Amino acid sequence: MSVAPPRATRTRRRPAWLPTLAALFFAGLTFWLGQWQLGRAEEKRAKQAAFDVAATLPAVDISALPVSAAPFSRVQVTGQFAAAYQIYLDNRLLQGRAGYHVIVPLAYQGGVVLVNRGWLAAASDRAIRPDAPLTSAPVTLEGLLVPAQSRYLELSEQGVAGSVWQNLSLARYREWYRGDLPDRMLLQTSPAADGLARDWPRPDSGVERHLGYAVQWFAMTAAIFVLYAYYGLWRRFHAPT
Repeated sequence: MSVAPPRATRTRRRPAWLPTLAALFFAGLTFWLGQWQLGRAEEKRAKQAAFDVAATLPAVDISALPVSAAPFSRVQVTGQFAAAYQIYLDNRLLQGRAGYHVIVPLAYQGGVVLVNRGWLAAASDRAIRPDAPLTSAPVTLEGLLVPAQSRYLELSEQGVAGSVWQNLSLARYREWYRGDLPDRMLLQTSPAADGLARDWPRPDSGVERHLGYAVQWFAMTAAIFVLYAYYGLWRRFHAPT
């Protein structure tokens, strides 16, 4: 009785194009991430350039500027604070110390603008509520207008505890204020005897970090091509037969 020879075991081999496709995908992804980091660095450089130009110009009355005024326009405004709507943005750091940014609307002839009055240090006991008194008399301020989407204003749906907010949601603030608020904020730069610090960060802060990240992503792109060239090409064509 004859015995049939065993069937040859089929070896499933992955398609030859699969490693190439994976290498191209991840190389493209890391290269795009590197370019994105470079773009973020260039964006901050452009903001810093606008900031430096604004710092050399005289302050312009805010009512003379259109709503679409260029970011970092240096302005002057005279008006009255709406003390009932002053809030404190929590967890703002200055030189490693925890504190608050003090935000309040200022009504002037022809409109209203949110003012970031400055940074207030937090008490050692966080149960103690912050307090930055306001005058009821008209005030004249100078400062820089920044867009509501800038790093100085975080839009979020985080919680609120009385006058202490984790972040500033314009939609929620407008609903509470029940008035029109433009999508811009005045960073106060003029001095005042209120104990607040107005050491605003430079728009180009963090550029070095973005450049460092870009170098890392581009290095990963190069590593992917080197590994693919060795394992996917050189070893394939130089493997012993």
